[in-house]
Amino acid sequence: MSAGLHPSGSGRSPALWIVAAELGVVFLGAILPTPLYPLYRQAFGFSGVMLTLIYAVYVLGNLTALLFFGRLSDQIGRRKVSVPAIGIAILSAIVFAAASGTPWLFAGRALSGFATGLVSGTATAWIVELSAASKRDAAARIAAAANFFGNAAGPLLSGLLAQLAPSPLRLPYYVYLAVLVAVGAAILVPPETVTKPKGWRDVALRPRLGVPPNIRLPFIAPAVAGFCTFSLIGFYSALIPNVLGDSLHLHAPIVAGGIVCALFGIAAITVLSTGRLGSQATMFGALALLLPSVWLLVGAEIFKSLPILLVAAAVGGVAGGLGYRGSLEVINRIAPADRRSEIVSTYLIALFAGNSVPVIGIGVLSALTSPAAAHVTFAAVITALAGIAAVTGIRYAPKA
Repeated sequence: MSAGLHPSGSGRSPALWIVAAELGVVFLGAILPTPLYPLYRQAFGFSGVMLTLIYAVYVLGNLTALLFFGRLSDQIGRRKVSVPAIGIAILSAIVFAAASGTPWLFAGRALSGFATGLVSGTATAWIVELSAASKRDAAARIAAAANFFGNAAGPLLSGLLAQLAPSPLRLPYYVYLAVLVAVGAAILVPPETVTKPKGWRDVALRPRLGVPPNIRLPFIAPAVAGFCTFSLIGFYSALIPNVLGDSLHLHAPIVAGGIVCALFGIAAITVLSTGRLGSQATMFGALALLLPSVWLLVGAEIFKSLPILLVAAAVGGVAGGLGYRGSLEVINRIAPADRRSEIVSTYLIALFAGNSVPVIGIGVLSALTSPAAAHVTFAAVITALAGIAAVTGIRYAPKA
C-alpha cells in the first residue's frame, strides 16, 4: 500500500462539513452559467449546436482530471489536490467574468470541468475517510447532497442576479469568486487522511481505469445508473432554457434558474431524507423513476405545458437524488480503501460522460431533425440503459 489512510471517528465533524462545502461550491460553479446561456447566445451570436458544445467541453476537463489525476490524492494527500483545484476554479470564474466572445466560454467551461474532476473524487474520498467506519453510507449521502445543493444554488444565484441586478454576465462570477476564496481558506483546516503520502517524484500519473477485476461486474450497475442519472441532470443543466424559450415562450433567466434549482434541491432533500433505504433499493428506485421523469419531460415539450414540466422536474429530482446516492453508496461498499479515490474517479467518469455526451447527441440530432425528435430519442435511450442497469444490478449485486 503506497499511502496509509487514517479515517476519523468523529463522524459529522466540522472538518467533514468543510470538505462537503468544498465539493458543493465547485459544483455550484459548474452549473452557474445555465440561466445565462440564452444571454450568451444573444451577446455572442452562436448557434444551438455551439451551445451544446460549450456545455459539453466541460467533460473534456473532467476526463483529463479523472484519467490523469484521479488517483493523485490517494498518493500525495487530499489537501494537496484540493487547494490547486480551488485555484483552477478561481481561474475559471475569472475567465467567465472577463468573457468577450465564444472562445472564452469554451476556456471557462474546460477549466471548470478540470477543477470539478479534481475535487469530486478527492473530496468524496476525504468525506468518507473523515467519517467513522460505521457511517460510510452516511458519508456517501453527505457527498451526494453537497453535490446537489451546490448544483441547486448555482442556477438560483445566477438567475436571480441576471434578472434583478446589473451586469448579468459578470456579477454572478464576482460573487462566486468571493465564495471560492473563502472555501480555499477553509480547506486548510480539515486533517489530512492520507498518512503516508508519496513524494512528487514517486507519483504515477499514467491513465488507468481503476476497477479491479474482482469488482468489475458489480461496478457495472452503479456506473450505468449514474450515467443515466447524470444524463437527465445534463439535459436540465444545458437545455432547459431552450425548452422554456422555444416551446413554452418563457425567456426570463430566473424561470430557468428556478426550475433547475428545484430539480437539484429536491434531489438533495431526497438524498438526506432516505437514509433508511438500502443502497441497492435506492438505486433500483431511481431507475424506476427515471422512466416517468424523462417521458414527462418530453410530454411537457409536446403539450407546451409548464405544469407538466414542473412535475417532470420534481420526479427527476427524486430520481436524481436516489440514483446518485444509491450508486455512490454501492461504489463505496465495493471499493478497497487504498484505491477508493481511483475507483470513485472511475465511477465519476461514467457520471460526467452521462452529463455531457448525450447533450452533444441531442444538439446534433436536433440540428439534423428537430428538437422534439431528439428529445424522444434521448428518452428512449435512457429507458433502455435503465433496464440494462436494473438487470445487471440484480444479477451482480454486491454481497451485504
